[in-house]
Amino acid sequence: MEPIRTFLARREFGPFVIVLVFVVLLPISLPRIALSDEVQYYAYLRSLYFDHDLDFYNEYQHFATIGLQRNDLAVFNALLRPDDNNPNPVTGKLRNVAPVGSAILWFPGFFLADVWVQVANTFGAEIARDGFSPPYITAVCFMSALYSLAGLLLTYRLARIYAGQLPALLSTLTIFLATPLVFYTYLAMAWSHANGFFLFALFLTIWLRGREGNIGQSDGRRHWSVWLALGVVAGLMVMTREQLGLLLIIPAFEALAAYVGALRRRQWAVMRELIIGHAVFLGVFILALTPQLAAYWVLNGRIGPSTTVESKLGVVHLGPFPLLVSPHFFGTLLDPAHGAFLWSPILVVALIGLPWLFWRDGPLALLLLIGFLAQVYINGAFGTTWHLSGSFGFRRLIECTPIFTLGLAALIAWLQSRVGWKPLLIGSLVFVAWNVGLIAQWTFLRTELRKGLIWDGMLYYQLQVPLQILMRLSDILFNRCSLIINC
Repeated sequence: MEPIRTFLARREFGPFVIVLVFVVLLPISLPRIALSDEVQYYAYLRSLYFDHDLDFYNEYQHFATIGLQRNDLAVFNALLRPDDNNPNPVTGKLRNVAPVGSAILWFPGFFLADVWVQVANTFGAEIARDGFSPPYITAVCFMSALYSLAGLLLTYRLARIYAGQLPALLSTLTIFLATPLVFYTYLAMAWSHANGFFLFALFLTIWLRGREGNIGQSDGRRHWSVWLALGVVAGLMVMTREQLGLLLIIPAFEALAAYVGALRRRQWAVMRELIIGHAVFLGVFILALTPQLAAYWVLNGRIGPSTTVESKLGVVHLGPFPLLVSPHFFGTLLDPAHGAFLWSPILVVALIGLPWLFWRDGPLALLLLIGFLAQVYINGAFGTTWHLSGSFGFRRLIECTPIFTLGLAALIAWLQSRVGWKPLLIGSLVFVAWNVGLIAQWTFLRTELRKGLIWDGMLYYQLQVPLQILMRLSDILFNRCSLIINC
C-alpha cells in the first residue's frame, strides 16, 4: 500500500477522476429543448444564425407545437399568448426575457453541428438543415455539459490553492453530485446554469491567480491584461444570467479596500495602477455587454430588460430613490418546501467551512460570503418566482458552486487529520444519496415534488429510490423521455 500512497501523493489525479465521473454519467444525459426558458435561450442562436433577425415567432411556434402535441401548453402560454407586453407595443417583437450569453457560448457547437449536417447530407443523410433537427439540439446541450465539466476542473484548481488534492477532489465531486448542478448538467441541459457556473469559476480563477502578492496579502493590483480578461468574462457572466452581475461585488469590495489601504499608506503609484486597471476592466466590461444592449434595444425599444423581468422584483421608493427589497431572503434558504438548505443540505456544511478558509485567506472568505449573500438577496427580491416552483432544487444558486466548494474543501482539509477519511467519505455519500433520491422522486417516483418538498413520507420514498432505479433502469438508460414531461 505504501508505494500506492507514494504514487498518488506525487501525481495530480484529481482532474482525471473528475473527467472520469463526468463521462461515466453521460449515458443518463437528456439532450432536448422543451421548456419556455430553454426555448428563449436557444431562440437567439437559431434565429440569428438562420434568419439573421430577432423575430422569434417561428422558433416559439416550433417548440409550442411540439408541446401542444403532448398536451403541454407551457411554451405557448409563456411565449405566444398575447398580453399587454407581448408582442412589445413599441417594437412589435415577441417577448424574450432570457439574456444572450448562453447563445454566444453555444455557438461553437451549433456551428460544428451545422457543418456536420451539410457534410452528412452530401452523402445522402437527408438531415433537416433548419436549426431544429437533433444535431443542433444535441450540440448545444452537450456544449452546456462541457462547460459544466470545465467549471468543475477550474473549481478543483481553485480548491487546490488552499487544500490538498484529496480534500479538493472530494469537495468538488460532492458539491457537483449533491446539489442541483448535476441535474442541470445532464437532465436540464439547455438552461443557463452550467454556463454561468463555468463563467464564475473562470472569473474567480483569473481574478485570484492574476493578483500580485501572497495569499491573503494582495493589494488589489493586477496586470492590465488580467483586467482585460476579467472584463470580457464579467460581460459574458452578466449576459448569461443578469443576476450574476451581483457577484462582481467581490472584486468591487476588494477594490474599495485596496483604495483605502493605498490612501492610508500614501502609495500614489499603487493608486495610479489601481485606477488604470479598473478603468481597463470597466471599459472592456461595458464593451463586452454590447450584444446584450443591442438585443434589449431591438426587442424592447430601450436599453433594459423586458418589463416582465422588472415586474417580478420587489422595489420600493424612499423619496426619489428606488430600493430593491428582499422579503424572501430567509425563505430562499430555509422555506420548508423550497429552501436551498433543505433541497441541498450540503450547502450548510460548505458554508460552515468558510471560517476554515478564513484562516488561509481571510479577505477571500469574507468576499465569497458577501457574493453568496448577494445572490440570496436578489433571489429573495423576486416576489412572484423566488420559490422556483416547478424547478428541481434551488437552481439560482448553482453559479455559487465555487464558493461552496472552497468552503467545503477547507473544512475537509481540517477534518481529515482529526477523523480520518472514512467518516468523510460516508458523509459525502449520504449527501449525494439525498440528492439522487430527490432527482428520482422529482422525475418519476413522486412528481408532486415539482411543486416543492413534501416532508410527509419523505424518508419512505427516499429509501424506495434504489429499488425504483433498478426497476426503471432500462428506461433510465434507453428511454429517459418516458420519465419526464414534454420530451
